[in-house]
Amino acid sequence: MKYTRDERLDIGRRIYQGEISRFEAAEKYGIGSDTARNYMRIYRAENHLPARIVESNADKIKEPPRPPVRLEDYESMTKEELLHEIVRAKIIEARLKKGYIVKGDGILEGCSPSDSKSTK
Repeated sequence: MKYTRDERLDIGRRIYQGEISRFEAAEKYGIGSDTARNYMRIYRAENHLPARIVESNADKIKEPPRPPVRLEDYESMTKEELLHEIVRAKIIEARLKKGYIVKGDGILEGCSPSDSKSTK
């Protein structure tokens, strides 16, 4: 489906202002999501606007804070619980060295790179 320049700018405006996402625009107007993004970029360039800052998923995934551990907490643990905590700590350390942030225990939720820089 072909759209006029004004219609493209209107679609781009709606995406830029956050009224709809580029995926919603693609479905509504019968265009590809990349095309919808391009319409938004054209609108932004025409109006000399700054790029939108979109929060990435990597920023949203954080390990939940753990309560501070006291010596008494470890003293009350069984041998198996202590071994489990040691293994868990080593896993967390290895992931941090590789630059991963893990959500939950990492089994079902998964992990993602903490940033684009290599930590090696």
